[in-house]
Amino acid sequence: MRSEIYIKLFDSIPISHITMSTLSIRIPDSLHRTLKSAAEQDGVSINHFVSLAVAEKLAALQTYNLITERAAKGSRENFLAAMSMVPAGDVREGDEILPKGKK
Repeated sequence: MRSEIYIKLFDSIPISHITMSTLSIRIPDSLHRTLKSAAEQDGVSINHFVSLAVAEKLAALQTYNLITERAAKGSRENFLAAMSMVPAGDVREGDEILPKGKK
């Protein structure tokens, strides 16, 4: 259940340290029905489900930003230098480079 992840994230935070805000949004009826159904399937309220969805999206954006920042600090020269330290040897099954167009 996805909501278990959310609950675990906030278990260690004392309830007195969590402040809440009210957010009013307008969404199409069809999206609201789907949202309600998904929350029911997950066994949580719509508010809880939306909070979890927002937290997941923000985490994904933060991860993307972190990777982008770290990539900007890298260089091909440093990559090749690091790769040159990898010992030569037989390629393990599953690690081989496939011809273009094959998966």
